[in-house]
Amino acid sequence: MIKNLIINENLENYIRENSYDLHPVQKDIIEYNNSLGNQKKMQVSVTQSYFFQFLIKTNNIKNILEIGTFTGYSALTMALSLPKNGKITCLDINEETSKKAINFFKKAKVENLIELKIGPALETLNQIKKQNLFFDMIFIDADKENYKNYYIECFNLLKSKGFILIDNVLWHGDVADPNKNDKLTNILRDFNSFLRKDDRIHRTILPLGDGITICRKI
Repeated sequence: MIKNLIINENLENYIRENSYDLHPVQKDIIEYNNSLGNQKKMQVSVTQSYFFQFLIKTNNIKNILEIGTFTGYSALTMALSLPKNGKITCLDINEETSKKAINFFKKAKVENLIELKIGPALETLNQIKKQNLFFDMIFIDADKENYKNYYIECFNLLKSKGFILIDNVLWHGDVADPNKNDKLTNILRDFNSFLRKDDRIHRTILPLGDGITICRKI
């Protein structure tokens, strides 16, 4: 069997050099996140961000919902690929990192495309549901304990043929290691099994970053 490549820093830099040019503010966010120590792992990988851009541009995606924004790298990446009448609604509970994200959005001059709602995401999702808002694409990258709840709520907010993307589904590879049975690993295993049984979607897991599942509503 052919083995998949391990995307180390050198290879990711090569991919970057031969893909889209990163926006200067994307580079600023990466530099800032690298200064945060262990927290920097909350940022999506550069290879994932290229995939987001390609998906948005090739599928006429205009309205996006993001759960878990951190310092704004993924939201900015998606905003840079949206048409002028596009919009991203971001949900995050952390006021400090949200303020940082907003500053980056303003610096990149995309703040008119992004609305950041601060508070518990499940509560905000309930408010969005009452407003009859629907989305072409939803990206889930927040607390793993609520992945299943987020997915259930988000599915009803997704347009027909829309996409849901979920990050960290391979969890450093631990989901495939029978000797790993900590709480979060088992939560993600259970979530992956749950998705596998959902016949309302087409789905696959892509080995980008820490593993990302892409689902399309049938």
